[in-house]
Formats: sequence, structure tokens, C-alpha cells
Amino acid sequence: MDGRWREVKTTATREVTPLEAKSRVFLAGALASQPMFGLRHLDLTLPSPEANLACDEALLDACDAGGRPGVLRFWEPCQPFVVLGYANHAASEVNVAACQGRDIPILRRCTGGGTVLQGPGCLNYALVLPVDADARLGSVTETNRFILEQHRQALGRLLAQTVLARGQTDLALGALKFSGNAQRRKGRAILFHGTFLLGLDLALMEELLRFPSRQPDYRQGRSHAEFVAHLPLDAPAVKQVLRQVWSAGEPLELVPLAETEALVQSRYGRAEWNLRL
Repeated sequence: MDGRWREVKTTATREVTPLEAKSRVFLAGALASQPMFGLRHLDLTLPSPEANLACDEALLDACDAGGRPGVLRFWEPCQPFVVLGYANHAASEVNVAACQGRDIPILRRCTGGGTVLQGPGCLNYALVLPVDADARLGSVTETNRFILEQHRQALGRLLAQTVLARGQTDLALGALKFSGNAQRRKGRAILFHGTFLLGLDLALMEELLRFPSRQPDYRQGRSHAEFVAHLPLDAPAVKQVLRQVWSAGEPLELVPLAETEALVQSRYGRAEWNLRL
């Protein structure tokens, strides 16, 4: 395995940004009403898109196996790639020829939901939670509602404006989506992950993604460019908000890197998985 995978990224000492300072003020008086899960946090971007997708699943497997704590992970892609939902058909959702012409990978994740473009300007997070950590994690619908409500309230306080939970798993400012989310459930653990659009090239989204085969009612037939928007926050501020919401204070020390690489080799790095539909 590449030796770089054995090292967890650490954040160098730096000045607090204005948005980070603002987030501390807005959240200081609200923490008493937030869920207290005491998760570990992991800010780790691996060398390849395949490895980053695999890491989310490896964290889920580790928690499901027992003896591992819940985790809040962040990662930020450094190159564009397309990610299909578990049951999406590539030909229906993706302009395959355009991706091939630009040498942009088409991958598939282990969770449901629609097809998305990833790339610089996306902040990804993954919540891995024991199923028995809270009664509100009892079903797919309850979990969607519970987690999105925590994020909706926290981001709304930080922005000092209304954030909406729309469709089944979106967060939006008015009618404009800035975050999509999905989940996978196992016997003892849940993976709930999503993306915040902070600066992604939206024109590239129009070029590479077809109009989705399924859309939430509030989309009303709008193109990608008309439907999505950037969240007016920077990545450090969003990370801090989510860490406070989920009480993710201590760093994760044991990262399942060998299991991540095994998933890349058996699934995420193989066309048989990525283009199976």
C-alpha cells in the first residue's frame, strides 16, 4: 500500500478566519440543544477518488463490526470525477463521451441517491454512527430527517438566514440546492454522507451530467445551473460547525487504511463495479 495512506493529514497552525470566528459565536449558545454523540473526527483526503469513496465504506464496516467509535470525516477532492449512486445507470445519468474526452473518471458509491460531479470546491463529509446511538436513527426516513435538521439549524444560525431541508435529502437556500446527501445502513451502523458545494465548477456539471432520471418536486425541471448554488461559507467554517454539532472533539487514531485499499482493489478501482449498470 502507498505509504502516504498511513499518514493522517494534520492541520498546521493558522489564523482563525472571520467565518470561523462567526461560527463560534453563533454556536456557543446553541450546543445544549444539539445531539451529544461524542464522535471522533477525521480530516483525511486520500490520494485518489477511488480511495476516498472506499474510505467511507471502510469506516462504516469498522463501526458495524463493533468496538470502533462513531466518526465524522471530511475530505476535499483535488480533481473532477463523476460519482453514480448505487443503483444509477451510467448511460442515463452521465455524458460518458464527454467524461472520456476529458479523462474524467466515472465511479460508483455504496449509497443511494443521484449522480453528482465531485471536484475542487466540494467539501465532503461522512457521518458513521452506531444504529443504537439515538432512537431517531431507527429508519431511513427518520435518519434523513434527524441529521438534515441538525445541519439545517446549525448552518442557518451561522448564515443568519433560513436554510431549508428539501426533497428527501437536500439542503437549500430558497429553491437552490447546495448539499446532497445519502445513506447506507448495516446491522449495527449507519453511513450518512454528503457534499457541500462551496466553489465547484458548475459549468462542468452541465457538460458532464445528463438531466437526472429522477428529480425532487422542487426542482421543477430546472437545469443543473438553475438548480444548484454555492454555499457562501468556507470549508473551515463548515467543518467547525459540524464538529460542534456532533461533538466530534477527539481525533480518530485508528484509520482502516488496509481495508480501504482492499475495497479499492476489489470494487472502487474496477470497471465491473463502477460501470456495472
